Amino acid sequence: MNILVKCIILGIAATVQGIAMAVFLFPHFIPSGGAASVGVLLNVLLNIPYAYSLWFLNAVLLLAAVKWLGKSSALWTMYCVTVTSAVINLISPLIKNPLSYVLFDIALGSVVFGLGLGILFRMGASSGGMDILALILSKTLGFSPGKALFLINALLLGITGFVVSWDIIIYAFLCQFIGTRVLDAIYKLSINSRGLEVRKEQETF
Repeated sequence: MNILVKCIILGIAATVQGIAMAVFLFPHFIPSGGAASVGVLLNVLLNIPYAYSLWFLNAVLLLAAVKWLGKSSALWTMYCVTVTSAVINLISPLIKNPLSYVLFDIALGSVVFGLGLGILFRMGASSGGMDILALILSKTLGFSPGKALFLINALLLGITGFVVSWDIIIYAFLCQFIGTRVLDAIYKLSINSRGLEVRKEQETF
């Protein structure tokens, strides 16, 4: 695929993901995944600022991406993380209040979030954080990326809920459940001369 075309597609997917987070999820203070949960835990338990813990976590995971997925995947992931962060920083100040009821925003936001993430995974990139670990498990062990991401984030969100509070974490679980199902649906679509087909993959769990 032409690099410019890939850059545009990944940029659109990362933008879609950033919109889902900034418009639908963050106004309800819903964590977008496991990396945010790790940041919350380290802040509560060790008083480590979010920026430091998230930077360190993403740095370690990007190094793992270089080793297991290759330099190209790591570079594309850095590009997608940058685009998503820029979109969030641009839109968040404009969203003063949630758009609708929390369950409606979670449902719609999770579908949009999963759509963007599914496209990133299909093209060998991710949005950083635990998405990288899920992509590594998918590429190396043949796990379904959506299920891998859901289990990783569910474990971290569960620990966060136990230590901090269950109120928001329950909504975050619902967000992960819907978003990762959409991710898998996008990931399993196979495009060929006959159109779209569902790609059958052997799952190990």
